[in-house]
Amino acid sequence: MYGSHHSGSPLTASSCQVLGIESSCDETGVALVRAEPGQVPRLRAHALHSQVAMHQAYGGVVPELASRDHIRRVLPLTRQVLADAAATLAEVDVLAYTRGPGLAGALLVGAGTACALAAALGKPTLGVHHLEGHLLSPFLSADPPEFPFVALLVSGGHTQLMQVDGVGRYALLGETIDDAAGEAFDKSAKLLGLGYPGGPALSRLAEQGDPAAFALPRPLLHQPNLDFSFAGLKTAVATALRKLGPQPTAQQQADLAASTQAAIVDVLVRKSVKAVQASGLRRLVVAGGVGANRALREQLNAQAQRRGWRVHYPELSLCTDNGAMIALAAAMRLQAGLDQAGADYRFEVRPRWALAGT
Repeated sequence: MYGSHHSGSPLTASSCQVLGIESSCDETGVALVRAEPGQVPRLRAHALHSQVAMHQAYGGVVPELASRDHIRRVLPLTRQVLADAAATLAEVDVLAYTRGPGLAGALLVGAGTACALAAALGKPTLGVHHLEGHLLSPFLSADPPEFPFVALLVSGGHTQLMQVDGVGRYALLGETIDDAAGEAFDKSAKLLGLGYPGGPALSRLAEQGDPAAFALPRPLLHQPNLDFSFAGLKTAVATALRKLGPQPTAQQQADLAASTQAAIVDVLVRKSVKAVQASGLRRLVVAGGVGANRALREQLNAQAQRRGWRVHYPELSLCTDNGAMIALAAAMRLQAGLDQAGADYRFEVRPRWALAGT
């Protein structure tokens, strides 16, 4: 079991409103969900601020700047969410926050804010695993999944395949042994001079290129396991660029971007298919920022249609880090009776925290 380590009087989760705060990296997210007995919690309102523009000058996330910006944004976003939901803080039953994994200083902002608000209101708190939020986020979509399913968690910091039998019942099937898929996108984009964050820029450039123009490696693709490896791809992209000389043409850059995206997507799709087949299930859930990639969605949808199984995604607006997934995960854990929200207001964060087996 994971989530809150607080002790305190149990909260009845039959019907409650949960305010969720996400601050694990470079997005500040706040959301309000309402949970009713026997129903998937419903999103009432959410607000998000991305720090991308602030970090662009540095080519990556600067943890101290991220923490300071979370401090500036979290309360205005909370006020915005409550206004959009026509609700008041007094109507909130539980305050949830991302406890980990993530940047320690950034996590402390969300945890401290949630616990301070809860203490002022006399309401309980619940710490949530960031990846569980991503994992459950498709339940807020127009086409929510049903348990059990195989999940592909694919983001800037994580690439994992998991079997999900219910809330809190997660078994790791495979994961990256080095770079995450999102890192492979971003690092390759940086080599191509596309700036930060590079993943979306690389995907846009790839639309103008030939995905078969460069023969790039697909590490571990033919291994019997379900693990990933993307570190070698960055090296292959750097080698291809050197061979093109100091001034590659726009078309050569587009071709290399398309070939890079094809290599990443090919590995993700084929490993996902293998995982679904091995599990005997007929449902795949894709979550995390890379889940918004159009090529990935098209190829997974084609495989699912051919094989007679279903694929579910979060809404595009909920693929990146957000407060809605944190509020949802807390509400679903309370509904499932896995956690009791507590009211002693001590808190700690877990920058490194495995999801499976906890």
